Amino acid sequence: MATRLTRQQAAPPGPKDVLGLRSLRRFRQNAPAYLLELARRYGDMVRFFFGPFPGYLVSHPDWTHQVYVEQAALFHKPAIMKQVFKPWLGESLLTSDGDFWLRQRRLIQPAFHSRRIESYAQIMVAQTERALQDWRAGQERDIHHDMMALTMRIVSLALFDIDVSDEVEEVGRAIEAGLEITNAQFNRLVQIPDWLPTRENRRARRAQAVIDGLVMRLIRERRALGRAELAARGDLLSMLLLAADEHGRGMSDQQARNEIYTLFLAGHETTAVTLSWAWHLLAQHPQAEARLHEELRAALAGRPPALADLPGLTYTDWIIKETLRLYPPAWVTSREAQQEVVIGGYTLPRGASVFISPWVSHRDPRYFEQPEAFLPERWAGDFEKRLPKGAYIPFAAGPRICIGNTFALMEARLILATIAQRYRLRSVAGHVVEPQPLITLRPKNGLRMRVEALPAAVPFNPTTTPISAPA
Repeated sequence: MATRLTRQQAAPPGPKDVLGLRSLRRFRQNAPAYLLELARRYGDMVRFFFGPFPGYLVSHPDWTHQVYVEQAALFHKPAIMKQVFKPWLGESLLTSDGDFWLRQRRLIQPAFHSRRIESYAQIMVAQTERALQDWRAGQERDIHHDMMALTMRIVSLALFDIDVSDEVEEVGRAIEAGLEITNAQFNRLVQIPDWLPTRENRRARRAQAVIDGLVMRLIRERRALGRAELAARGDLLSMLLLAADEHGRGMSDQQARNEIYTLFLAGHETTAVTLSWAWHLLAQHPQAEARLHEELRAALAGRPPALADLPGLTYTDWIIKETLRLYPPAWVTSREAQQEVVIGGYTLPRGASVFISPWVSHRDPRYFEQPEAFLPERWAGDFEKRLPKGAYIPFAAGPRICIGNTFALMEARLILATIAQRYRLRSVAGHVVEPQPLITLRPKNGLRMRVEALPAAVPFNPTTTPISAPA
């Protein structure tokens, strides 16, 4: 990739497709591959067009850091994103900017304090063990569906103190419909009014009704409790209904609904997608899988993992980091410049749509040797610390870094450790696995895998059983 750190230009290089029709078609066909092709062909800043609308792909880590961190105040969420998401999420952390966003962030942040997140670990492990009661050696299962159902139950119990086991299927279908519909809307030059009785709009309203039915019921039930009872529960939903800003203003039911849906969606989707790709990668790399099993046998000897075990599960952590590098759930993010701004020596106009793609950035050979290879060992030592800021961004960065990133990382490691102690998962012949770039990067058509039981672990005795140190 060419790097232009100091050259001052008004317009970055890019494809000679002024009408933007070819770019739009390529983006619709395979957006991650197209963005990677643009970066490798034209460099760290690329201008391309969606129809008449220009977009700017930023790939250099220094420039990514400028957008996310150094000049974050000059960039808001794009208008098209707000237009597409607001029917689903309303005014929420994901769709708002400025003072309203800051107020909501401050009200929600205490739920993700490190001490509170630590209390969620037991729920994560217990729910994983509960899910495994339905697994049998020799089964073929849709592991992506399993991970979605599992993480949905975990986030509902951990954050909202409810069990949605009976509603997982219906809610899961509603969320999937929402992702497919919003993705289709993002790929259109002209939006269809939501009041038109089109097939898509009718499907959207049915899905929204399922989500609203669940969330608003929860809010009504909690509102019926007294403040003392809400405070005693201590879950995120109760905290949201009790929270007040410096002026004593709390959240309305609609505001609480918007944030609950946003956190419910983000809180299970990211981890489930990450785990799905981790199982797929491990099935393709038996040496990495064997090293994972060795670490788990040595550290846990068959007992359930606990929060205190995570610092010792280094290879487990590397697998999650490497999975997030190759298959980042939020594979592209976008920002809209609020005024003329200079990034990397290029002048971007007010209103410019800036795209940052972890799918692209995480495949940069300047920072990741063999960028297409699955190499958990690359994360050994101080590798992550030596990376430039902006090179590894699975959860974005700056003031708008994913509020639940610590929750998601802990959950992914605990679930992986719990399942991988008992089972290995094998690819099913004939089942094609490929990314589906919706709002998140799901495996298209699910992830069919065969379950194989591992031999029962021998209870660990530190006086007789050697532990293999990580290489």
